[in-house]
Amino acid sequence: MELTHFNEEGRAHMVEVGEKDITHRTAIASGRIRMRKETVNRIRQGLIKKGDVLSVAQVAGIMGSKKTSDIIPMCHNVFLTGANIRFNINDNFIELIAEVKCTGKTGVEMEALTAVSVACLTIYDMCKAIDKDMIIEDIKLIKKTGGKSGEYVRGKNIGKVLSVNISEKKGVIKEQIHKGLFIENYGLENDAHSGNWHRQVSLLGIESFNKMKEMGINDLKFGDFAENITTEGIILYELPIGTRLSIGETIQEVTQIGKECHTGCAIAQKVGKCVMPKEGIFTKVLKGGIINEGDLIEIL
Repeated sequence: MELTHFNEEGRAHMVEVGEKDITHRTAIASGRIRMRKETVNRIRQGLIKKGDVLSVAQVAGIMGSKKTSDIIPMCHNVFLTGANIRFNINDNFIELIAEVKCTGKTGVEMEALTAVSVACLTIYDMCKAIDKDMIIEDIKLIKKTGGKSGEYVRGKNIGKVLSVNISEKKGVIKEQIHKGLFIENYGLENDAHSGNWHRQVSLLGIESFNKMKEMGINDLKFGDFAENITTEGIILYELPIGTRLSIGETIQEVTQIGKECHTGCAIAQKVGKCVMPKEGIFTKVLKGGIINEGDLIEIL
């Protein structure tokens, strides 16, 4: 692939975009800032001395998107037609999702990434007096549209169900079944984790299983991490909270990424180090139906 930001002499330059077509362009980026639970609670309750953390971070991120060309040397000065930042608050981290739009000759991927970065830095600045251990991580482009290269979606749009798994108790390994009935706003029929709450269904990718195998843990089967659905083809933990998935006959919405690990559970006793706390995801069922092994998973 040719790198367009270098001239014939090998020196950096700003790419000429005058001949490009004017199209409607969008970009969505996301990132996280991890922090102590106490810090998250103070943000929720409005107890941070510097003020309303998320409101200030939202304004800062939007301002940052408009100033991208001032801080990234080869970025063009783009006239933005819209910018917004959403926050998903979890137990020990806050996820940020920025969407930026323009109608012009070049894309706004950098503007979306800058918006997330500046908003994360603002949260850190406002909370550092009580939590200097905060970590800004996983800033990435999720989606872009418009321009010559067309649409890009991270992790592709299509995955596959490898297994449906069930258990009658929590904290134990789940057993494989060929198909399952997933009930609206409840979860997998007869599964211990189903109910009227935000973690009705758990999913884990074969990609995470493979990481464990690379660490020398080979005796693994689907359901060993207590996941209801074992998947292939989509990097689940990179999906923003609120993402909707079409799985078999169902539609599900991502509600949580990872979870706190329970020490002494049957899963940890069998597999040792567990990937579920970091790479498993949880959903609620918006539309019920049957899910079979081999069904497609589509990001909506």
